[in-house]
Amino acid sequence: MQDTLTKQKVSTTVQENTTSNVSTEVDKVIVGSIAAFAGVVGIWSVACIVSAMFQSGGPLGLIKGWLSALSGM
Repeated sequence: MQDTLTKQKVSTTVQENTTSNVSTEVDKVIVGSIAAFAGVVGIWSVACIVSAMFQSGGPLGLIKGWLSALSGM
């Protein structure tokens, strides 16, 4: 009795069906725009605070000026 070994080549193909919804892409753009605008507003606020500190003579001068503006004295 004789055993014969044979090689078989198995080929598999994987296909991904990805569909992109237009509303999903629009939502991504909107979220990105909101995040970018929030970043610009944050940078602008830091620039304003730094400018106010330079004009008032430092953080203590800024706080003193702010408290005097709040109290009206």
